[in-house]
Amino acid sequence: MAFGLDIVVVVFVVLLILLVISGVKQVPQGYDYTVERFGRYSKTLQPGLGFIVPLIDRVGRKMNMMEQFIDVPSQEVITRDNATVTVDGVAFFQVLDAPRASYEVSDLDNAILNITMTNVRTVMGSLDLDELLSQRDEINTRLLKVVDAATEPWGVKITRIEIKDINPPRDLVDSMARQMKAERDKRAAILEAEGERQSEILQAEGEKQALVLAAEGRREAAFRDAEARERLAEAEARATTVVSEAVRTGSIQAINYFVADKYVGALKELAAAPNQKVMILPVEATALLGALGGIGEIAGEAFGRGGSGSGGSGSGGGSGGGQTPDRGTSNRGAARSAAPAAPSASVPEAPGGPWGSN
Repeated sequence: MAFGLDIVVVVFVVLLILLVISGVKQVPQGYDYTVERFGRYSKTLQPGLGFIVPLIDRVGRKMNMMEQFIDVPSQEVITRDNATVTVDGVAFFQVLDAPRASYEVSDLDNAILNITMTNVRTVMGSLDLDELLSQRDEINTRLLKVVDAATEPWGVKITRIEIKDINPPRDLVDSMARQMKAERDKRAAILEAEGERQSEILQAEGEKQALVLAAEGRREAAFRDAEARERLAEAEARATTVVSEAVRTGSIQAINYFVADKYVGALKELAAAPNQKVMILPVEATALLGALGGIGEIAGEAFGRGGSGSGGSGSGGGSGGGQTPDRGTSNRGAARSAAPAAPSASVPEAPGGPWGSN
C-alpha cells in the first residue's frame, strides 16, 4: 500500500514539474507573443522569459515585430491618357501593435499586398504617361500616404513603398524615342541658329569697330597732314619773308640762290620720275641757265642806278651838270657791265642768314 502511494506522489510531482515548465515561455528578440485565456486575448509576452497559467492560458500568435517587406508583383496599369504600362514594386512595413495585427485582420501579409496593388492602380492611373515616368518620387510618396492610412487600424506602419519598374509597350517606347530625338534636333537647330546669330553680331561689331578706328586714324592723319602743311606754309612764308627782305636790302646772291634752288628742284623732280630714263634738256632750258646771270645784272643795274644817281648829283653839282646824250648812253653801258660788282661797292652788306653771307 505504501509503495503505491509513493508512485502516485512521484507521478504528481512529475506532472507538477511539467505544468510549471509548460507555463514558462521564452520569447526571442524581435517577436511578441499574444496570450489567450480560454480563447480570448489576455496579454502580450515581450522578448525574454515570460509566464502563463498552464491549462488556462496559451500562446495565440507569434508576431514578427521587425521591419518586413512584401514584393508587389507586376500588374498592368492604364494611365489617364490611355497608355498601358506594366508596374511592379516593393512595400516595407513594421508591426507596431501585436494584438491588433493578430486579431484585427486575417492573413496580414496578403492583406497588405492586396491593398498596395489596389492603390498602385489608383494612384498611377490618375497620371499621364509622361508624369508617370518623370515623377516616380511623387508616386512613391502618394502611395505611402494612402496605404499607411489604410493599414493603420491593423497596428501596422508602412515605412516605404518603392516602384521598381515601369515598362511601357514597345511601340510606345519607340514613339517616345522618336519624340525625344525630334526634340533634341529642334534644340540643336535652335542652338546652332543662336550661335550663328551671335557670330554675325560679333563680326558686325568687329567690322564697326574697325571702321570707327579707321575713321579715327584717317581723322588723325588728316589733322597731322593739315598741321604739317601749316608748318610747311609757315616755313615757306618765313623763307619768302627772308628772301624778300634780302632782295629789299639789295642781296643779289639771295635772288640768284632762290631762282637756282627752284630750278634745280624742278630738274630733280623730272629726273626722279619712274618713266624717265634719258632726260634731254631743250634749248630754252639752257637759255634759262644763262638768264640767271641776266637777272643778276638787271638787279645790279637797278641797285647801281640808285647809287650812281646820288653820285651823279654830286658830280653834276661840281661840274655844272652838263652831259651829252651819247655820254649818258655810254655811262649806262658801263654801269650795266659793272653791275655784278656794284652791290659790293654801294649796297650795304646784308645780314647773315639761311642764304649765306654776301
